[in-house]
Amino acid sequence: MHLEVFAEGRSLLHILDPRVKIVSFIVFVIFCVGAKGFLHPFVYFLISLGLVFLAKLEIKKVLARLLPANVFLVFFWVLIPFMYKSNPYLIETPYLKISAEGVYQALLITLKCNAILMATIALLGTSNVFMLAHAMLHFKVPAKLVTVFFVFYRYITVLHEEYLKIKRAALARGFVPKNRLQTYKTYGYLVAFLLIKSFERSEEVYRAMLARGFKGFFPVLNHFYIKPLDLFFGFFFLMAIFLIFFF
Repeated sequence: MHLEVFAEGRSLLHILDPRVKIVSFIVFVIFCVGAKGFLHPFVYFLISLGLVFLAKLEIKKVLARLLPANVFLVFFWVLIPFMYKSNPYLIETPYLKISAEGVYQALLITLKCNAILMATIALLGTSNVFMLAHAMLHFKVPAKLVTVFFVFYRYITVLHEEYLKIKRAALARGFVPKNRLQTYKTYGYLVAFLLIKSFERSEEVYRAMLARGFKGFFPVLNHFYIKPLDLFFGFFFLMAIFLIFFF
């Protein structure tokens, strides 16, 4: 499980100042969520798609990250068209009524969700966790909160590896998942064992950090400097977002 799979690269977005990317991302999300009608969300979707190509990311990896969210969005397509009352209905029979307005709303949710996810990958995913944590400190986010964010982001991969080890050990002992009580009990034991391993690993990590002089925060050695390219991208990107929203 590699959370920083998109952080390696030499595209324009990879070399931008993370502070500019965070501000651009926040503004993009606010205006994308607040966009009305169909045209504006669709344009924001195209912009986020353009950011993915600008970052020179592998489309297969991007689609793999989008797939779980879109599987969840299927429930919106299943429920919303039947819940909305509209006139005319897209399909109307004595036993089935599919609202045209419901389909429209499900489409808007899908467009906005995918636009925000692709913007997240292209803008935030192209910076590693160290750069994001450093940028958060520049925005005066409390140091303790930044430290918690950094440790959580850093060690969620470690916890996933521990889970895979526990799962492989169970499979090696003949565990076969089935829809029965014994399977649910086994998964309960796996979760409990993972919590114990997580606690033990956290103690080891904390002692190692103390041995290296950790005093509640990570010292920042290299600071960011705004470059003309950062100002150029930030200005024109934000201007485009504003103009699309108000026109």
